[in-house]
Amino acid sequence: MSPTNPRHASPKVFIVSAVITVLTLALVMIFMGTEAMLIAATLMVIELTFSFDNAIINARTLTKMSPFWQRMFMTFGILIAVFGMRIIFPILIVMATADLSWGQVFYLALQEPDKYAEALHHAHPSIAAFGGMFLFTLALHFFFDDSREIRWLKRFEKLLQDINRRGLYVFVSVVFLLIIAAIPGNPHPVETLTAGAVGIGIYVLIHGLSELFTRQHEKAEKRAGKAMQATAMAGLASFIYLEVLDASFSFDGVIGAFAVTKDVVLIAVGLGVGALWVRSLTLYIVHRKVLNTYRYLEHAAHYVIGALALTLLIGLFYEIPEMYVGLIGLLVIGAAIASSVKDKSDADVEKI
Repeated sequence: MSPTNPRHASPKVFIVSAVITVLTLALVMIFMGTEAMLIAATLMVIELTFSFDNAIINARTLTKMSPFWQRMFMTFGILIAVFGMRIIFPILIVMATADLSWGQVFYLALQEPDKYAEALHHAHPSIAAFGGMFLFTLALHFFFDDSREIRWLKRFEKLLQDINRRGLYVFVSVVFLLIIAAIPGNPHPVETLTAGAVGIGIYVLIHGLSELFTRQHEKAEKRAGKAMQATAMAGLASFIYLEVLDASFSFDGVIGAFAVTKDVVLIAVGLGVGALWVRSLTLYIVHRKVLNTYRYLEHAAHYVIGALALTLLIGLFYEIPEMYVGLIGLLVIGAAIASSVKDKSDADVEKI
């Protein structure tokens, strides 16, 4: 469904991100100083480095969407990513967990960032449980999918496909959540159970709607009116799914950013521009058909997502620096690229 447009099938897709980055860093340096500019640049790099797996998963979903919804994801979607998930949503989380009004939380964010960071840290159990279970369910769904023909770690992935039954990934996710919530050392069992169940439910709901509307589109292709309606609904469901997915990736990054700075303006700027680079990377992957060239990239991304999910859930008991997951993720994705190149070379040799 995605058009192959030569104008967008090159590194030129990064030009807008580069221009915005330069202008943003220049404005930060002018109004906040050189040190603030360096902090913002650091946050941009962190966001981009640790979001390669996010870009890969986004690209797979975006490939199936119409050009209109691709543009929506790259334009309106970036506003949601920057202002919604990096600014508004953390404030809403603090309002809900600290029982404060919008004005009080906004005042803390701008005038007393230490207290704001502390309040956001108190909300971490709910954030970690929601994001962890959403991503865990996503990873399980991929690996249990017995219709998937390409396998990277063949024995392990084939085993999961062989034991798959309809809805098994949801059952395993629910059981895993109950175990995590029931562990005696969990200091937040109610928050874990509630937020984790919401995470599982939202994944099943949104992904289910996306698949439903996609099937309706396929059935209605010969009837223009209904086909257009089905396409629009499928695109909307996929768009919502991508935004929730982005939220699940960004939650821990927002909290972790307070380890770099307590200035919420710098956090919003740094992570926001980093999110813009992730969007550009996603578009590049789609139009250059990178997932077709490197066939195991999608597998690697889901392994990293599983690791991130476990890290979030383990974080309910022990604090694990997100940096480790990011570095492991880069290594796994690098290994997937190397495996893809090797298999392609072997296949080319066999053809000779």
